[in-house]
Amino acid sequence: MRILLKNQTSAQLHAALAPAGVSPHLARRLLAAAVKRGELPAPGSGLTARLRDDLLALTEIPHLTQVQKVVSPQDGFARYLFQGRGIGQFEAVRIPLLHRPGDLKYVACVSCQVGCAMGCVFCATGRMGFGRNLAAWEIVDQVVKIQADSPHPVRGVVFMGMGEPMLNYDAVMTAIGILSEPCGMAIAAKAITLSTVGIIPGIRRFTAERHRVRLVVSLTSADPLQRRELLPVEQGNPTPDLIQALREYHSVSGQRVTLAWTMISGVNVGEGDAQRLADLTRGLPIKLDLIDVNDPSGRFRPPSRGELDTIQRRSGYRRCLRHAVGRHR
Repeated sequence: MRILLKNQTSAQLHAALAPAGVSPHLARRLLAAAVKRGELPAPGSGLTARLRDDLLALTEIPHLTQVQKVVSPQDGFARYLFQGRGIGQFEAVRIPLLHRPGDLKYVACVSCQVGCAMGCVFCATGRMGFGRNLAAWEIVDQVVKIQADSPHPVRGVVFMGMGEPMLNYDAVMTAIGILSEPCGMAIAAKAITLSTVGIIPGIRRFTAERHRVRLVVSLTSADPLQRRELLPVEQGNPTPDLIQALREYHSVSGQRVTLAWTMISGVNVGEGDAQRLADLTRGLPIKLDLIDVNDPSGRFRPPSRGELDTIQRRSGYRRCLRHAVGRHR
């Protein structure tokens, strides 16, 4: 089986191709050429014509197929639909960051799975069910394809598209390694955000491995019974244990914990909700992203003006509009 470039970090490539005569420096060149140009480097600087021929036989550079692209005339967001090598299609979104004149750039919101097994009741992707995990190269190539289609650089990546990153942990972390390597996409680790619905073993592994990327956890309710109705993940990952894992993360990383709170009218935007959140996180430095629910079925509605004022006043946080791909976080 051929080794797929864009599916391994440069260190992993070196380990796999060292028997063929590939040095660490050449492994970095191979990754850079595959990611930035979609081809092997030309002979020279340690790559002979014979070794290049050997690598052509040993490796392959896979590519996603772009099925569709839709650009919103309101905000300039571009939604892409991709097809990989397995079943199902998946989406990514190009988000323009235009708040700094003369510093135009984008953030890529990427998927890590086809569908999602989490079943969050107000999430469109959750209603699809789980299809499959994406390979690391399928994650990386979403960013590569978006960058190739963009007039300005992609400077950030958010794992807020289809799927739960902690349930495809190894591929996601490999993709993050490639995206942040100087010979890969050279996107700063601090500009990469991993969003999880609260998979405790994954959070603890993430903490132990001391990753530098930003962690966001979807909470949405501080009431375990209510949270279980909205986010079935609560059954196996109870809120008290989740908050303890986040306290451990803060202790190890020194970072504030970012919690995402999907606001649903009449459900979780009252004074009692804000007080329960304050009690639950007491002593834990947090940042709270207040997000309007986006439910195409119409079953769940965003908060009214009065509800928004209440949750903002009592929680002390302002709304953060999150543009994700069919997900609530």
